[in-house]
Amino acid sequence: MTALETTLDTAVWTTVCRLDDLAPERGVAALLDGEQVALFRLLDGRVLAVQQHDPFSDAHVISRGIVGSRFVDEVEVPTVASPMYKQVFDLTTGRCLDVAGKVPARGLSPDLRTWHVRVTDGLVEVGR
Repeated sequence: MTALETTLDTAVWTTVCRLDDLAPERGVAALLDGEQVALFRLLDGRVLAVQQHDPFSDAHVISRGIVGSRFVDEVEVPTVASPMYKQVFDLTTGRCLDVAGKVPARGLSPDLRTWHVRVTDGLVEVGR
């Protein structure tokens, strides 16, 4: 058993919406135990979740970002560009791929937190 399998086995899953509520390539914000999460449904059917809080603008806006993709180490990864200062984040890892000449506010990490997501019987569940 891998660490990821162990983590997923012990995760607490919370239903946040129906899959049909998520338009492909658009972000939606959800409140999960007092924390804002940005959900993205990709064209390939995956649903990914990252923190809604933009560490560069210090605003909760990531779900309003522009969805796209970039090649990282010769692998195409889904991305979101912040609607504020246009930093680009890998939606699978949360890693900031382009700081766009800025530094994060208040000494925050430039990367976004990610959550595990699964779809069960048409319902989107976020694991924590």
